[in-house]
Amino acid sequence: MPQDMPPAGGYDPVQYRRNLPIKGFRPAYYLVAMGAVCTYGLWRYGQGIREQNELAREKMWSRIHLIPLLQAEEDRDLVRRHLASQAMEKELLGAETKVYNSDRFVRPTFAVTPSNVTK
Repeated sequence: MPQDMPPAGGYDPVQYRRNLPIKGFRPAYYLVAMGAVCTYGLWRYGQGIREQNELAREKMWSRIHLIPLLQAEEDRDLVRRHLASQAMEKELLGAETKVYNSDRFVRPTFAVTPSNVTK
């Protein structure tokens, strides 16, 4: 009995892979798109940090420029309280009293305490 031999020219190649159509883009395109999105996001994040720093600087300078106005308001309030205190002393004691031995102005300190404190 003769042995079976391959046909002349050999067998057709064995198809071991599936020939499915590729859906979507190549992975390199996804990588480039992700890199672009991340770059844009970091750029916007940097802009936000820069804007926050600018707002903080503006806030600091506005406070610096308001200090003289606030100091003047505090001084006016201090003078009003001092004159009211002198008037109250004169009314209660009948004469002005000097607490210090010099004419040098000493800035008074006020401690604000709650009015409902029980002793």
